[in-house]
Amino acid sequence: MKTILISLFVCIFVIMGVDTVLPAVYMDEMGRRVDIPSFPKRIVSLAPSITETLYSLNLGERIAGVTEFSNYPDEAKRKPNVGSYINLNIEKIISLKPDLIIAIADGNKKESVDALERLGYSVYAINPRCVKDVFQTIDNIGKITGCIGRASRLIKELKSRVNYIESRIKGIEMPRVFFQIGINPVVTVGKDTFHNDLIKMAGGLNISGNEKAKYPRYSMEEILLNTPDIIIISSMDRGGGFDRKKREWMKWKSIPAVKNGRIYVIDSDLVDHPSPRIIDGLEELSRLIHPELFK
Repeated sequence: MKTILISLFVCIFVIMGVDTVLPAVYMDEMGRRVDIPSFPKRIVSLAPSITETLYSLNLGERIAGVTEFSNYPDEAKRKPNVGSYINLNIEKIISLKPDLIIAIADGNKKESVDALERLGYSVYAINPRCVKDVFQTIDNIGKITGCIGRASRLIKELKSRVNYIESRIKGIEMPRVFFQIGINPVVTVGKDTFHNDLIKMAGGLNISGNEKAKYPRYSMEEILLNTPDIIIISSMDRGGGFDRKKREWMKWKSIPAVKNGRIYVIDSDLVDHPSPRIIDGLEELSRLIHPELFK
């Protein structure tokens, strides 16, 4: 009878969709084996994208610390700061007594991660390389935090939004896009970047999409030669510099984007961070590149 009652309890627990996770050794996205406690309650996030993902999984109360520029949602701004994701404050992290630290391979210094591991902390590293990798990262974070159900539902919703965009742009003409992330010098985005991935998914053709350098510098001569139909400026609202640059483009009337008034500014946080919000960025880019399809 006791065995039957236990089995019945487990079945009810699963049917109710309660998020659980057993103590385990997990393989992180860098192929490292990491001991993760069964229900981490003091999580330190080492990148803004990780912070955003944790909040998207309703884990705000379990976040013990975040890095600089973790500004979404607003609540994240009130969390203890552990330095920038490039220059971490190890002493501050230690003082927060975390039971789980989530790092990012493309940003956190390896020596900082190694130092935290030597001190005995559980450090799980993520490593998304393209937009669709973000789904796997969400799934992985859901598993190690005991939020498998929530992660699954979030991924399903995000994939649905991506599928809608893909269905709308299928077979359409792809306008040429110049994506500017730096003002002086002018810097754009190359092949192996989230930005290039987003432009393609939104139905555009990145004019620097074959560049091996992640963030190549472009001269005005190169831009004129490539005749972009659309210019998109990624802005963190640095004192209005990008708005001034937008006005400066207006003197180059031979560029189709200028001639047709197709110069736009986009919030950099929506396209820089490999978090659930990157799908917001995809939708915004889709509206800018194909306003005839997305209102």
